[in-house]
Amino acid sequence: MKMEWNMRSLLTGTALGGVLGAAAVGFAAMAWPQQEGAAPDDPRTATYQQIELFAEIFARAQRDYVVPIDEQEAMSAAINGMLVSLDPHSGYLDPEDFQSLQVQTSGEYGGLGIEVTMEDGFIKVISPMDGTPAARAGIQPGDYITAINGKAIIGQTLNDAVKEMRGEKGTELQITVLREGMDPFDVTLMREVIQQKSVTARMEPGNILYLRVSTFNERTDLLLEEALKNAERGPKPKGIIMDLRNNGGGLLDEAVKVSDHFLSGGEVVSTQGRRPVDVTRLSANRGEVFKGVPMVVLINGGSASASEIVAGALQDRERALVVGMTSFGKGSVQSVIPLGADRGAIRLTTARYYTPAGRSIQALGIEPDVMITQERLTEEELAKIQRWSEAELPHALENESGEERPPMRMPDEQPPEGYAGEDFQLERAIQLLSEGRATASRLASKSG
Repeated sequence: MKMEWNMRSLLTGTALGGVLGAAAVGFAAMAWPQQEGAAPDDPRTATYQQIELFAEIFARAQRDYVVPIDEQEAMSAAINGMLVSLDPHSGYLDPEDFQSLQVQTSGEYGGLGIEVTMEDGFIKVISPMDGTPAARAGIQPGDYITAINGKAIIGQTLNDAVKEMRGEKGTELQITVLREGMDPFDVTLMREVIQQKSVTARMEPGNILYLRVSTFNERTDLLLEEALKNAERGPKPKGIIMDLRNNGGGLLDEAVKVSDHFLSGGEVVSTQGRRPVDVTRLSANRGEVFKGVPMVVLINGGSASASEIVAGALQDRERALVVGMTSFGKGSVQSVIPLGADRGAIRLTTARYYTPAGRSIQALGIEPDVMITQERLTEEELAKIQRWSEAELPHALENESGEERPPMRMPDEQPPEGYAGEDFQLERAIQLLSEGRATASRLASKSG
């Protein structure tokens, strides 16, 4: 794999080596000398005591468990348990998992095509990917997968469940889906080679350029650049729509490159690590395409992470009108840190990110300028949507400002009674552009 996997930054909403008992005891013994001279109330004292406790428990399990334990698996599970207790997006990747992650971000792998996370012991769908078996089967954001091939997921790690869902093209598996307000139901899916064509483009009526960005993998910027060059060969579009709905995120550098196409310099995003000096500012420098052409960005509750960086940048820089529903609210950056020598890697949350206006959207999300639902909602249904966000995930980081995700309000617009169209949000975005209600720069319109 390329050297860039040395601390590759991820923005995704998603998804263990052994020692003998004598070595475990030795591990504790190595820790204790560092404690010499430490005061009884030194925090390190409790830490070293816990390390010794872990070594003792491991040794007892090796010796006394009813059947011989898989030492490597037990140690891997312990390492992963420590990391996943920090936040929903940190974890340990054994060599196989690490290789799988590299394949996924390259844009091609065998599986179902869903972005998932773990919640309450079940797999929770963040978003299905366009044109995949999961999307065609009607899997929806917020669905829970409770069993795979009739085997309950309870007790499995996220990585284990993802491994089961992946496999060779043409092989079948059955998942049990729990959807709020419905009885559990089974769905049989055929695995495919998931070739994530992360960007598709077409012209909508009224000479509106529609760009669908479904994920941020290593090919996203390249595909977007090709789509924009093709569009430049025809008449200049009268408006641009970037559709980021149900885009669960991906690579940080790809999100910056995508934003770069639509900005003339200036900041796209900044990241802040643990220490005040750990600040990185990433800016646009390529030059804006279709400058002056009005633009709309579509988002919803399945728009997470890298999607929120793009939407937040174009909103703060007043380049685009953001339309749809409040996004997922994942404002943290994960670094994938290889451990070397076939020991896998850790995925560790190492920073928060901020929009150009200095906003942290962690646990809050991007609120659209115009809130439009895809379906008609009651107050009860609105409350259900509220529960589908980063803020509701176990161990999720709080927003450092102390601010909480505001209660979901009734949208500005809903489909009319009896609406028979296919995509109300997209139709309204086209109308906003056609009617001149989405200007190329809201700042320019205010000052001009």
